[in-house]
Amino acid sequence: MEKKIIAVIGATGSQGKGVINSIVKDGTFKTRAVTRNPEKYSGKADEVVKGDLTDLISLTEAFKNAHGVFVVTNFWEGADEIAQGKIAIQAAKNAGVNHFIWSTLPNVEKISNGKFDVPHFTGKAKVDELVKNAGFKNYSFVQPPFYYQNFSGMLGAQPKQDGSTGWTLPIDPSKKVIHMSDINDLGKVVAGAFLNPEKVGQGSYLALATELNSFNDILASYKANGKEYSFTQVPGELFSTFFEGAKEISEMMAYFEAHSYMGPNSENNILQANAISTESFTSLNEWIKNN
Repeated sequence: MEKKIIAVIGATGSQGKGVINSIVKDGTFKTRAVTRNPEKYSGKADEVVKGDLTDLISLTEAFKNAHGVFVVTNFWEGADEIAQGKIAIQAAKNAGVNHFIWSTLPNVEKISNGKFDVPHFTGKAKVDELVKNAGFKNYSFVQPPFYYQNFSGMLGAQPKQDGSTGWTLPIDPSKKVIHMSDINDLGKVVAGAFLNPEKVGQGSYLALATELNSFNDILASYKANGKEYSFTQVPGELFSTFFEGAKEISEMMAYFEAHSYMGPNSENNILQANAISTESFTSLNEWIKNN
């Protein structure tokens, strides 16, 4: 019997790469990487096709004969996530996709009654309703966490004026409010969801959260691995002036403090992600050791 195809958007990005690797490792499905630049693709997918979230025709073609699709948008690349979500849904409907998995985040606007403005969370969450009403036979939502990889990327430790290296952020370092994981582990949850539509295919939310940490916990994990970092808490108003996009980070950290990363009542979503994952998750300690 020919294997069913799973098409993966963002195949060159951190989420899509992990999804392809986990599906390939499981071996049940065939993977199709969907990317704007197929000639640059060097991952493990069985096939690679051109597809663009801003172009309905190319995306419908990219989803052709796919049993399932995984869709993620990138706010930091300037994406209009609601517009792209609509195109992805329509393309999947046109192509007759059975199982649609949308990478989303908590609706900060709703959770905080408009107190915090975090568009890269809320914009994705606003697409959820469109997915629910699209009429897919199966549909699921995955919620990625704060990635460990942020520490070697945009939120890495920086040299400070006092000569130490570490973080200067608008968050109380003693508050355990940051749901964290290795982003590659999201693929294990997505693969599990495609394998178990009878369990999670009717709109389940699957929140990947290996750990719930404070910044003090993060410093302790680094220290246990021989790295001494410092932490300075600054007011959100001040942090917002540091660089372009800093206000968004400041609002996000204030939201974490008030409601945690995954928001209130997220325990069940976290348990469900754990239950269907194809493999166990990597701890922060292991990740630091390996990186």
